[in-house]
Amino acid sequence: MRIGILSDSHGDKKNIVKALQEMGKVDFLFHLGDYAKDVEYIKDFYKGEIIAVHGNCDHFTGLGSYPPEVLLTIEGKNVFATHGHRYRVKDGLNTLYYRGKEIEADIILFGHTHCSKIIKIDEMVMMNPGSVSSSRNKSRSTYGIIEITDDEVKADILEI
Repeated sequence: MRIGILSDSHGDKKNIVKALQEMGKVDFLFHLGDYAKDVEYIKDFYKGEIIAVHGNCDHFTGLGSYPPEVLLTIEGKNVFATHGHRYRVKDGLNTLYYRGKEIEADIILFGHTHCSKIIKIDEMVMMNPGSVSSSRNKSRSTYGIIEITDDEVKADILEI
């Protein structure tokens, strides 16, 4: 199972298309908010299932109707997706980590900071794919890929 993860696209259609082209075939695509309205544009290029959550900037676009977080099971792994602002991820990841423990998440996907990172704690994988529009810790914009095979979770951050 191959999962593509985008976050913080902020209307950057050029980089959205680049990311989708570079990631190739994925079974699921997550958009972690800011601007969730970009999901409508993404549908022109990606015909599979898109899971989206709203971010702190989505209230201003009228698209706060996406849920603030989603928990679903993919290939036997509990995947928790949120934008991250409600968990104050700019101040640290403890609150988000303990929420993940509470709901028995195997994978936590979050954005908001525009800083890509992958952290593995015990058996939990936490991934922030960075920003498809403007990275704050890389020279170029980024997106994420997660591959679930048998009982293994492999996470990668890729630059556009």
